[in-house]
Amino acid sequence: MSDSNNILNYNEKMNYRRFGKTERWLSCITLGGMRYIDGWGDPRTEPKDEMIEQCARITQLAFDHGINHIETAYGYGKSEYCYGRALNEVLKRPRDSYHLMTKGGADSADAMRKMVEEQLTGLQTDHIDLYGWHGINNAEKMKMACAKGGPVEELLKMQNEGIIGCVGFSTHAPLDVIIESIATGLFSFVNLHYYYFFQRNRGAVDYANTKDMGVFIISPNDKGGKLYEPSDKLNELCAPLTPIQFNAKWCLKHPHIHTLSFGMTEEPHFEEMSGVLPVSVPLNKQELEIEARMNNALLEDPGSAYEGHELWNDPSGINIAEVLRHRRMWKCYDQQSFGFMRYNMFQDKGDWFPGSFATEDKVAMLNAENSPVDLDLNSMIGETHNHFYKPKEDEK
Repeated sequence: MSDSNNILNYNEKMNYRRFGKTERWLSCITLGGMRYIDGWGDPRTEPKDEMIEQCARITQLAFDHGINHIETAYGYGKSEYCYGRALNEVLKRPRDSYHLMTKGGADSADAMRKMVEEQLTGLQTDHIDLYGWHGINNAEKMKMACAKGGPVEELLKMQNEGIIGCVGFSTHAPLDVIIESIATGLFSFVNLHYYYFFQRNRGAVDYANTKDMGVFIISPNDKGGKLYEPSDKLNELCAPLTPIQFNAKWCLKHPHIHTLSFGMTEEPHFEEMSGVLPVSVPLNKQELEIEARMNNALLEDPGSAYEGHELWNDPSGINIAEVLRHRRMWKCYDQQSFGFMRYNMFQDKGDWFPGSFATEDKVAMLNAENSPVDLDLNSMIGETHNHFYKPKEDEK
């Protein structure tokens, strides 16, 4: 356990964890940087005054609550330039009073260095504490990023030069690719998906721990199920906690998960965040009772317990495991807002969210012989498509 005097921005009401071999003690809640107003317009170098004001106000609230870690990325629109202005010009926050993480996914060593140099300009800093290669989402991306003389090697050179503190990676990849990426030994931390409604990556969390890597959970409130728009049923199952609070506590019951990214943009978000603390390891009686109710909800549609990850790369092109996740949340928890949002992102996001729509012709191509379960997967997948799919205007 670290001496609290050595933890940046220490607040006794916040919990802190050692971020693996980076040796940085991070608040278990991180302030994410991709949800501020007008954050995605052009040019990315010119955040509007309203965005800078909101960012500065929220960042100060985060510091007031003991958060000491800020996370952004080159790909988050105006976020880096906004943080540069808010932290240095508005708040005038000393650079050594917080940990800063950003990410970028350049495809060559030269492009990687140029990207980092631009990021340093935008963030108005001369060093980045934690830098993640952004988007090792499949085996091809892993090989390209980690190739000899490639972008990750260049990041490690910049680490030796003192420009970067530690190098990690973020990923939306299947579990086997995450495991292979960890096994390279190139990285000090990993940003990945792991939530109550997506437990597949537990093996990656455990394997990262054997390498003493920091583990950062991406977007638990949004990608974890759009928990900020909960169904009445989900609220009832999680009471007296909110679904956001339960999911955060459930993630952090694992001592080798170190921090969760919360994209807070308004003051009430901090009130809800405070209900996550203190974290119990293991879960306390009340939290275990909630977990039991959540698990028992699967009894209402037992087939929903099947996750389908072994059908990755099915000939149909359907992301079967993700479609089944949408179905599970709908059938057992009446949590549909996530499915309506996320299902309709298929075919638009490339390797960030791969998969074809489960149209009738695609479902007919599904090869369920690789499934170990006795379920009518064709009907389950087709039913989910019919429920969540919203045709675009030009398709109507």
